Amino acid sequence: MDLKDQLQNLFPEHTPPPEKDDKKNKDDLWLQDDALLCKFEKRKGKPVTIIDGYTGADKDFKKLAKELKTTLGVGGTTKNDKIIIQGDYRPQIMEMLQEKGFKVKRVGG
Repeated sequence: MDLKDQLQNLFPEHTPPPEKDDKKNKDDLWLQDDALLCKFEKRKGKPVTIIDGYTGADKDFKKLAKELKTTLGVGGTTKNDKIIIQGDYRPQIMEMLQEKGFKVKRVGG
Protein backbone atom coordinates (compact mmCIF):
# COMPACT_ATOMS: atom_id res chain seq x y z
CA MET A 1 0.00 0.00 0.00
CA ASP A 2 1.61 3.23 -1.12
CA LEU A 3 1.14 6.76 0.18
CA LYS A 4 -1.66 7.63 -2.27
CA ASP A 5 -3.71 4.66 -1.11
CA GLN A 6 -3.17 5.53 2.56
CA LEU A 7 -4.25 9.13 1.98
CA GLN A 8 -7.30 7.97 0.03
CA ASN A 9 -8.29 5.76 2.98
CA LEU A 10 -7.90 8.67 5.41
CA PHE A 11 -9.75 11.18 3.20
CA PRO A 12 -12.18 9.22 1.00
CA GLU A 13 -14.12 12.27 -0.26
CA HIS A 14 -11.00 14.13 -1.47
CA THR A 15 -10.14 13.93 -5.18
CA PRO A 16 -6.61 14.94 -6.20
CA PRO A 17 -6.25 17.71 -8.81
CA PRO A 18 -5.27 16.64 -12.32
CA GLU A 19 -1.56 16.74 -13.07
CA LYS A 20 -0.30 19.55 -15.28
CA ASP A 21 1.23 18.89 -18.68
CA ASP A 22 3.99 21.49 -19.00
CA LYS A 23 4.09 21.68 -22.81
CA LYS A 24 5.16 18.06 -23.20
CA ASN A 25 4.05 15.84 -26.03
CA LYS A 26 3.20 12.15 -25.98
CA ASP A 27 6.91 11.21 -25.95
CA ASP A 28 7.55 13.45 -22.91
CA LEU A 29 9.77 15.81 -24.89
CA TRP A 30 9.71 19.55 -24.25
CA LEU A 31 7.87 21.35 -27.07
CA GLN A 32 9.29 24.82 -27.55
CA ASP A 33 7.73 27.87 -29.17
CA ASP A 34 10.72 28.61 -31.43
CA ALA A 35 11.32 26.52 -34.53
CA LEU A 36 14.13 23.98 -34.79
CA LEU A 37 16.59 24.63 -37.60
CA CYS A 38 17.30 21.71 -39.92
CA LYS A 39 20.31 22.32 -42.15
CA PHE A 40 22.63 20.41 -44.45
CA GLU A 41 26.43 20.69 -44.50
CA LYS A 42 29.38 18.82 -45.89
CA ARG A 43 32.12 18.06 -43.42
CA LYS A 44 35.33 16.54 -44.76
CA GLY A 45 33.43 15.69 -47.95
CA LYS A 46 30.70 13.79 -46.13
CA PRO A 47 27.08 15.03 -45.96
CA VAL A 48 25.59 15.68 -42.51
CA THR A 49 22.20 16.96 -41.31
CA ILE A 50 22.26 19.32 -38.34
CA ILE A 51 19.32 20.08 -36.05
CA ASP A 52 19.90 23.26 -34.06
CA GLY A 53 17.90 25.49 -31.72
CA TYR A 54 16.50 23.03 -29.14
CA THR A 55 16.03 24.78 -25.79
CA GLY A 56 14.68 21.93 -23.69
CA ALA A 57 16.39 19.84 -21.04
CA ASP A 58 19.61 18.01 -21.85
CA LYS A 59 17.94 14.67 -21.08
CA ASP A 60 15.15 15.37 -23.60
CA PHE A 61 17.72 16.56 -26.14
CA LYS A 62 19.66 13.29 -25.99
CA LYS A 63 16.43 11.26 -26.05
CA LEU A 64 15.34 13.07 -29.23
CA ALA A 65 18.74 12.49 -30.85
CA LYS A 66 18.69 8.78 -30.03
CA GLU A 67 15.16 8.38 -31.37
CA LEU A 68 16.07 10.11 -34.65
CA LYS A 69 19.19 7.98 -35.10
CA THR A 70 17.47 4.66 -34.37
CA THR A 71 14.45 5.44 -36.57
CA LEU A 72 16.64 6.40 -39.52
CA GLY A 73 19.19 3.66 -38.84
CA VAL A 74 22.16 6.02 -39.11
CA GLY A 75 24.94 7.31 -36.90
CA GLY A 76 25.20 10.69 -35.32
CA THR A 77 26.11 12.65 -32.22
CA THR A 78 25.14 15.59 -30.03
CA LYS A 79 27.64 18.43 -29.72
CA ASN A 80 27.31 22.07 -28.63
CA ASP A 81 23.49 21.85 -28.38
CA LYS A 82 23.24 20.48 -31.93
CA ILE A 83 22.18 17.07 -33.20
CA ILE A 84 24.45 15.91 -36.02
CA ILE A 85 23.11 13.06 -38.18
CA GLN A 86 25.29 11.36 -40.78
CA GLY A 87 23.82 11.77 -44.28
CA ASP A 88 21.26 14.07 -45.89
CA TYR A 89 17.98 13.15 -44.16
CA ARG A 90 16.33 16.59 -43.98
CA PRO A 91 12.91 15.59 -45.40
CA GLN A 92 12.57 12.53 -43.15
CA ILE A 93 13.80 14.36 -40.04
CA MET A 94 11.54 17.35 -40.65
CA GLU A 95 8.53 15.07 -41.11
CA MET A 96 9.33 13.12 -37.91
CA LEU A 97 9.76 16.32 -35.86
CA GLN A 98 6.53 17.80 -37.19
CA GLU A 99 4.65 14.62 -36.24
CA LYS A 100 5.97 15.05 -32.69
CA GLY A 101 4.64 18.61 -32.61
CA PHE A 102 7.80 20.64 -33.23
CA LYS A 103 7.99 23.60 -35.58
CA VAL A 104 10.83 23.06 -38.06
CA LYS A 105 12.55 25.44 -40.48
CA ARG A 106 14.65 24.22 -43.37
CA VAL A 107 17.87 26.23 -43.68
CA GLY A 108 19.89 26.22 -46.89
CA GLY A 109 19.21 24.58 -50.26
